[in-house]
Amino acid sequence: MQIGVFGLGRMGANISRRLMRAGHSTVVWDANPASVQGLGADGATPASGLADVVAKLSGSPRAVWVMLPHGKITEDTIAQLAGMMSKGDIIIDGGNTYYKDDVRRGKELAAKGLRYLDVGTSGGVWGLERGYCLMIGGDKDAVDHLDPIFKALAPGIGSIERTGNRDGHDPRAEHGYIHAGPIGAGHFVKMIHNGIEYGMMQAMAEGFDILKNRASPKLPADERFDLNMADIAEVWRRGSVVTSWLLDLTSAALAKDGELSSFSGVVEDSGEGRWTVEAAIEEAVPAEVLAASLFVRFRSRQDHTFAEKVLSAMRFGFGGHVEAPAKA
Repeated sequence: MQIGVFGLGRMGANISRRLMRAGHSTVVWDANPASVQGLGADGATPASGLADVVAKLSGSPRAVWVMLPHGKITEDTIAQLAGMMSKGDIIIDGGNTYYKDDVRRGKELAAKGLRYLDVGTSGGVWGLERGYCLMIGGDKDAVDHLDPIFKALAPGIGSIERTGNRDGHDPRAEHGYIHAGPIGAGHFVKMIHNGIEYGMMQAMAEGFDILKNRASPKLPADERFDLNMADIAEVWRRGSVVTSWLLDLTSAALAKDGELSSFSGVVEDSGEGRWTVEAAIEEAVPAEVLAASLFVRFRSRQDHTFAEKVLSAMRFGFGGHVEAPAKA
């Protein structure tokens, strides 16, 4: 299949590359000419702008995947695309847009005869090789039409042990992608995923902070332990119940530098944690751990611990997120 990809940052470029590896063709554009040239050298069709992306797409319906930060830049881009595309064409937002914006946007595009899919995309900078976990919201016909695209991007069953008693469930879930529901559902599921991620990361970071501080001179001498963080992270990767990709990333960071001295511990939040807590409030669902993990990130911009360095190391590991300078 052919698809346009606009936004060739940490994930957009590799989404295009993974699709091309699977035999699909991509028409690409980004505000950074070097990114467009790089994808062109890899086999993509380079475009000079949004209008050129649409013009170079053949067949019907046409589809464009927008991979940009949530907010004004995504809003403006989709509004421009809406004026260039034809009835039945499909616009995909693969970023981390707020699901309520999806619901509004879907209605606006439907009034123009366009179809809209919100695709929560998880995989970070490793997606090219590992694949992307996709949570898709929108019209079933549009989702089914683009199934070859989603299947190519998803990880596939791989070597993960299969879950029993799944007869009657959507087989796509085993391959790493689902049609979550109507417009907004994809980004809502991804939002909660990221909220959970905050809590998991915080628990792991606090645990390593407690381990590291066991050598404190404030403790009785015979109760002090000078523990090797890298070795503990590594042994936990081997059969323990806390085994996870987050632990893999933590182990790699600690093996490189047990003090994590390249990280200050200033931890940003990208929006989904806040939205998750807001959703919990709307639903009157208690979410103590997720709320606390969000507020720790706020506090980290004023005062940092080893735990926040662990958080920063994990964020850099899975998403290439570079710490923002500490605010004075």
